[in-house]
Amino acid sequence: MKSIMSIVTIFLLCTIQANAQKEIPNISVKELNGNSISMSEITKEKGVKIISFWATWCVPCINELDAISEVYDDWKDETSVELIAIATDDARTKKRIKPLINGKGWEYKILLDENQDLQRSLNITTIPHVIVIKDGEIVFRHTGYFPGAEDQLYEVVKKNAK
Repeated sequence: MKSIMSIVTIFLLCTIQANAQKEIPNISVKELNGNSISMSEITKEKGVKIISFWATWCVPCINELDAISEVYDDWKDETSVELIAIATDDARTKKRIKPLINGKGWEYKILLDENQDLQRSLNITTIPHVIVIKDGEIVFRHTGYFPGAEDQLYEVVKKNAK
């Protein structure tokens, strides 16, 4: 029985990996001023983009965005990468977004996935969750944060910016 379960598990993992999403779905998110913008508008531009899903209540998310903020200007200069931070806060916590980013001085494009439609469509169950896209196609995904993870992320960005 255990061997059958092992085979089924391996098959499912291979199937999930084989069917992993390669593109960002065309779902609308909100800018901080309340305007809607479709993800296709954001991802249609050529080049490398980092999309970071985060929330105001997520300490590892904030730590990751803080760490990237310290080196972001260098990253942009060297690779022309753009980071888009998509807040997944709901109606109860979204009022904390503007004060937090103003206090942090983050220079990222900040968007809001109010109903978590984009998050669900990408099957994101844990944040922080980072996606790197190149020319509109997903080339890297990572969940969680530990100090130094931003260095690994930058290696992925440099590899894809060539």
